[in-house]
Amino acid sequence: MISLLTSTLNIQLNIGQSSLVNTSQTFVSLEPISIQSLKNKVIKQVENTQFNIPSDFILNTTSNYSISLRTKIDPLASYGNFPNTNLSRSVSLSFVDQNGNEISFKASQNNPIQLIIPRDPNVIIPSMYLQNMTSINSTNNNLLFNYLYINITSSLPISIHFEIHPLDKSLAYLFIYKFDQTPLLNSSISIIDGWTIFCPFNLTSDDIYRYFIDNQQTSGHQSLIFGIRELNSTETDNYCSQNSSINILPITDQPFNFTSNYELRIYTSDCYYLDENNIWKSDGLIVGSLTNHYQTECLSTHLTTFAGGFIVLPAPINWSYVFANADFMKNKTVYLTMILTSIIYIILMIYARFKDKKDFEKLGVTPLADNNKSDQYYYQILVFTGQRTNAGTDSKIERTLPIANEAEKQEFSYVLSKKAYHSVSDGHLWFSIFSRPPSYKFTCVQRCTCCFVLFFISMLINIMYYDLSNEANTSSETHNGTLSIGPCYIAPQQVY
Repeated sequence: MISLLTSTLNIQLNIGQSSLVNTSQTFVSLEPISIQSLKNKVIKQVENTQFNIPSDFILNTTSNYSISLRTKIDPLASYGNFPNTNLSRSVSLSFVDQNGNEISFKASQNNPIQLIIPRDPNVIIPSMYLQNMTSINSTNNNLLFNYLYINITSSLPISIHFEIHPLDKSLAYLFIYKFDQTPLLNSSISIIDGWTIFCPFNLTSDDIYRYFIDNQQTSGHQSLIFGIRELNSTETDNYCSQNSSINILPITDQPFNFTSNYELRIYTSDCYYLDENNIWKSDGLIVGSLTNHYQTECLSTHLTTFAGGFIVLPAPINWSYVFANADFMKNKTVYLTMILTSIIYIILMIYARFKDKKDFEKLGVTPLADNNKSDQYYYQILVFTGQRTNAGTDSKIERTLPIANEAEKQEFSYVLSKKAYHSVSDGHLWFSIFSRPPSYKFTCVQRCTCCFVLFFISMLINIMYYDLSNEANTSSETHNGTLSIGPCYIAPQQVY
């Protein structure tokens, strides 16, 4: 459809003219342009979408005069095989000849195409997490840095963006990091992958220090551990004066003390393109430093359909704070909750194991004497004689079992009782601990363990995303037409 429209409009348009199709579903632009004017051309489209063409490139065409430039922007990128694109616009740029056929375009690694890909404007940015550093007596713990761990495991490489908001804007910080292990830095050892110094004059207009690690550096790694410490007054004077030219690390063997707290936010981003099989890939793409909450900067050597990834990470685990405040008196509620939950789990496990043994004893089947090999129907008869001890019977029981017809099997009372029994005895994970059908292989012990694993996971998720529902409610008030349910929201574009 796009190719047919392009070839039709190409006949009608001249250089300097353009054709636009702008709907709620898509935006398409077609513009004839001379090849000479393509060098260093900046192409700006709706919602801050931008393409910057480099000065040198390879364009596979026999035309020496003009080609047509076609851009296409969709409100939301397709989910495809990667969920990170669900907040991004889908943008594409292509060059076509007079017949509507696409022309191959290549740029060099040293001078790539720059793309600015906007995100969904309704995206909710969580507030920063307070790092309560003044409550940690670092001297007693002999810590040279405050270490934080983040998981960067991903099927495709991602970039990492750090935002630090000091509550005291006069302070300077040393920031170090190491992939897959703890960074170490003192007078006798230096094991780090990168470092920077945050000086007060580096603060942005919103009083935030920003640091960026691109997707090429994170490729092949599963985790990143970074450390932060305050610079003392002497170090601040030496490293943060406007005329300072010191380019070596400030190294100390003395444990640090934070004099003020700071706030932290970490998010990841990436650039993706659709290959010929409509699968999102990222090889050959580099995330640029202009990436922020509302756009992704991508550097590419080829043209196709692109999208950006974006995830705000939950608060990283501050192990320094955890171990410094792990005593029982400071965390009575936490410890009592865990102890009580563990006791309940142990009691239920004992009961579940006992019930599994009893169910195993019930699984024996005794064939009746009048069984015939030619019989086409088989029945399993369970006789319940009571729940009291020694409630068995030696009586002779005779029972005729008539075959139910289709009408009887569709009766409301039969369907309701059957569905209700199976839903409670097997479908409900908690109730099934006590009422599991004996013949099912999913044992009571396994069900009990699954229940408590899910319980602890739900507790962990609530800790990670605590109070984000209030932020979502507050933020949704500024987005007209957005439906908000807890921390989730649905924009009009997603409905359409």
